[in-house]
Amino acid sequence: MSTSDRRSYHHGDLRAALLRSALDLLDADGADALSLRAVARHAGVSANAPYRHYQDKEALLAALAAHGFMELKARFEEASDGSKGGTASAPADLAGALAPVARATVHYALGHPGLFHLMFGHPCVSHAEVSAASDAALAVVTAHIAAFAAPEHREPLKVGVWALLYGLSLLLLDGRLGDPEPHQIDALVDSVVRTVISADWMSGGDVPDAPGAPGVPGAGSDEGEPVDGGGARA
Repeated sequence: MSTSDRRSYHHGDLRAALLRSALDLLDADGADALSLRAVARHAGVSANAPYRHYQDKEALLAALAAHGFMELKARFEEASDGSKGGTASAPADLAGALAPVARATVHYALGHPGLFHLMFGHPCVSHAEVSAASDAALAVVTAHIAAFAAPEHREPLKVGVWALLYGLSLLLLDGRLGDPEPHQIDALVDSVVRTVISADWMSGGDVPDAPGAPGVPGAGSDEGEPVDGGGARA
């Protein structure tokens, strides 16, 4: 056995070490630049070591995406502590329960841009382990909806909320909403969730501004100012 192979066998938790290295490389360079050889080099193990756990690059990417969804599920559960269902199916109550989940999604995306893009936009998401992890994360959202919404509204709400979480995260990741500070991001997310879910725009309720997101009505823009669809981070 070579010295490098012996080192990889005594690395400890080799799979975890490879996953950590892959996550670092993924967020730095993206999925296209990731390779098993680069991961092995980053982890300080032999070039053949990753193949003990991952058949090929696609299997590694699937493991990364599944890992991301399980982390996102944990963030959802942490953000959901203390949230309770209602008996009146009030949209405002549902919005209040989902706002922390939305904030958790956005901050996770901003903290792990490469991983987030992989989780929602790479062919590896069709793998069974990724689907199972994604379903587990979505189940937390579904439970919130079930606690507040009537049965006939739950499925369209689930799809709409999932789309909202992804879309808002992607807009912020791509700089399409300016370059807001962290506290401004939270205010923006709360504003969007309240407006979309609880229909504050219909009732005339006051929606807090989120300065720093130009071109978004109710998020620090001038009243009636159109959304700048071509805006980019300066």
